[in-house]
Amino acid sequence: MEWLKNLVVEHSALQAVVVISLISTVGIGLGKIRFMGISLGTAFIFFVGIVAGHFGLTLDRSMLIYAESFGLIIFVYALGLQVGPGFFSSMRSDGPRLLSPSVAVVLLGTAAAVGMTFLLGVPLPDMAGILCGATTNTPALGAAQQTLEQLGMDTNGAALSCALTYPLGVVGVILALIAVRRLFVRPGDLAGPDVEHRKNVFIASYHLTNPAVFGKNVHDIAVESHHRFVISRLWRDGRVSIPTSDKTLQKDDVILVVTTPGEADALRLIFGEQEKKDWNRENIDWNAVDSQLTSQRILVTRPEINGRKLASLRLRNNYGINISRVYRSGVQLLATPDLRLQLGDRLTVVGEAAAIRNVEKILGNAVKSLNEPNLAAVFIGLILGLVLGSIPVSLPGISIPVKLGLAGGPIVVGILIGTFGPRLHMLTYTTQSANLMLRALGLSMYLACLGLDAGAHFFETVMRPEGALWLVLGFLLTFVPVVLLGLFSLRVLRLDYGSVAGLLCGSMANPMALNWVNDTVEGDNPSVSYATVYPVCMFLRVIVIQIVLMIFL
Repeated sequence: MEWLKNLVVEHSALQAVVVISLISTVGIGLGKIRFMGISLGTAFIFFVGIVAGHFGLTLDRSMLIYAESFGLIIFVYALGLQVGPGFFSSMRSDGPRLLSPSVAVVLLGTAAAVGMTFLLGVPLPDMAGILCGATTNTPALGAAQQTLEQLGMDTNGAALSCALTYPLGVVGVILALIAVRRLFVRPGDLAGPDVEHRKNVFIASYHLTNPAVFGKNVHDIAVESHHRFVISRLWRDGRVSIPTSDKTLQKDDVILVVTTPGEADALRLIFGEQEKKDWNRENIDWNAVDSQLTSQRILVTRPEINGRKLASLRLRNNYGINISRVYRSGVQLLATPDLRLQLGDRLTVVGEAAAIRNVEKILGNAVKSLNEPNLAAVFIGLILGLVLGSIPVSLPGISIPVKLGLAGGPIVVGILIGTFGPRLHMLTYTTQSANLMLRALGLSMYLACLGLDAGAHFFETVMRPEGALWLVLGFLLTFVPVVLLGLFSLRVLRLDYGSVAGLLCGSMANPMALNWVNDTVEGDNPSVSYATVYPVCMFLRVIVIQIVLMIFL
């Protein structure tokens, strides 16, 4: 059995794979166990790693750093790719509401740490490590250590206090979110999985009574009104048709319009009376609305369509069909002429059955072709993310350049490629299952290595006189800001719980807590809000920790 012992204990590339896999397997299994209705999920891998590290299980140092870094990079990049298509729309609509409480979490925690330093006499280098551990922010710890080195001070206290408080930083955010949900969340605060669909698209029918549009074609009305809408169907004299851009509107026509909620009232002034029928119910059978037209969803799978504007395909005029909505990464978009299509988009097409079959040939609608992985976009994105994260940014008054680091650079590039890649005709589409696999694999590697590294001196440090104080202070720095700003976001800013949980995880740089939130909350709101605030808060924490050390030391 010597060979088995060597496989687990002797440092090698094979041993690193075996140990990380064992820790991940045990952690995933234990993470499914519920205690008082609560399970830690993937985050349990971290604690299994701590126990393994405590009992002397180690990896080659270079292998440990590589696996930990690569896992984190894969996780944040895949997350960026997932939320990219909805990131900028979320930033435009909810950006200030998401960023304000997130920045407040950063500033409140930092101010509390400085206050406790002077109140309790904890050395500032140790408190810097406590703050970095409580906020699970290793890039900030690296920046703090560099600052301490430049100031000629020892960095071991910061590293040790960070390792001690990091585990409670992981669990503390989850416990704080559980407390917020149990104590403050109402049924109306839990947004359904389709809330983004309802926010982005609104369907209404109008009875044309405004003489100003009589005799004008659809194209001229759209240009003159400057509003965003799509006329999906037109009823005239008991017959239904698909209005092309040169279709002329007449008195008493009834039109079905797809627009945004904010445009609905303005369109009533343009077209006339809005009918009272609710077209936004989820259980509408669109094929039963009229017997002459068919409504079908078609999947974009032909690579040559990727990145092209909807208007350039001229599908409405050439085939007499209408595209009313586009589903992309769980978000429903208005099918405006300037919308650029992406591989994997699902288009709602309305028209006669023969015309829809012709359009289907143009767009592809071959699910099998989407199962082919587009690995080039993944590796290009990883390279660009690491390059961006390595760029030093000099700020006035700070001697050390600031960097986004391993976590900040890849998530920013992932968001940008997920959003703008199709405009450069990059095939960035990955199936949801492939994206989840990348994220889960990366996070598991990261947590296993992080736990192993922290476990070597974890229990030894806990037994030291200052260890208990560090644990208490770290937990307070984790728990209190999250609960206070969570309550503020729910009651004052009136955000849904999913968005609040995501922004709090992002402000605390805690992907493990985000993974727990995604397991307990439906929809993409947590991931979108996490990605919206994460780069800003990561950058802010790296800057703030350096400023604090330079001012107070």
